[in-house]
Amino acid sequence: MDPAASAGADTHPRTGSPGDGEDTLDLRLPAELLALLATAEAGTHGKGSEGDGPVPPAAVRTVGDDLLDSVGDWGPIATAVGVFHLVPVRIERDLPLISGWMNDPAVAAFWELAGPRSVTEQHVRSQLAGDGRSMPCVGVLEGTPMSYWEIYRADLDPLARHCPARPHDTGIHLLIGHAADRGRGLGTALLRAVADLVLDRRPACARVVAEPDIRNTPSVSAFLSAGFRFSAEVDLPAKRAALMVRDRSLRDLL
Repeated sequence: MDPAASAGADTHPRTGSPGDGEDTLDLRLPAELLALLATAEAGTHGKGSEGDGPVPPAAVRTVGDDLLDSVGDWGPIATAVGVFHLVPVRIERDLPLISGWMNDPAVAAFWELAGPRSVTEQHVRSQLAGDGRSMPCVGVLEGTPMSYWEIYRADLDPLARHCPARPHDTGIHLLIGHAADRGRGLGTALLRAVADLVLDRRPACARVVAEPDIRNTPSVSAFLSAGFRFSAEVDLPAKRAALMVRDRSLRDLL
């Protein structure tokens, strides 16, 4: 089933509720972790595409440069439901559309971002102004904006306080914007396509994760149909969630 079939969204975008201080961007990266990640980044990206020796130091990305391997450069992909493109949000272009979606009662019940545009703007702008661990995107299907996504580093998210996280675990939040697009399988097809896109574009990532509300059975079903497995029930500050995992090692089996 489509993750938006009954609720309009797969999951609350944060592990906490508004105003509780438990936001995606409230974790600070310690110097030791930055150094460790920098070493890992250099090891991953320190050779040319043909393995012909080290890339000059200027060509090696720093950790603060992009923690998600340049989502904006991933480009369009062919999916079972058409050509799909994750396009990083531009406030001046996309805020009216996204804010409208957030004010759909079915979406607001899970995302809790209904209200004036400033509410959505603050939520999106905090990610765009952050260190790159979370990227808000508009999902464009066959040239039409139809969904909102957040691709985030789950290992650097408050989610990691509540369940085991592995380095480079990458999380997905999704809402389908229009009621007419819900309940007909688009969410399932796009979840599978985007999870595979993450694994293709982020070689250091071994798992794609999500944490839909355990009560949102259409969402949990959609993740299962998209090749995720149910890992555990997790008590988060704002909800009891189903931890859903798509493993790189199982992607061709599920």
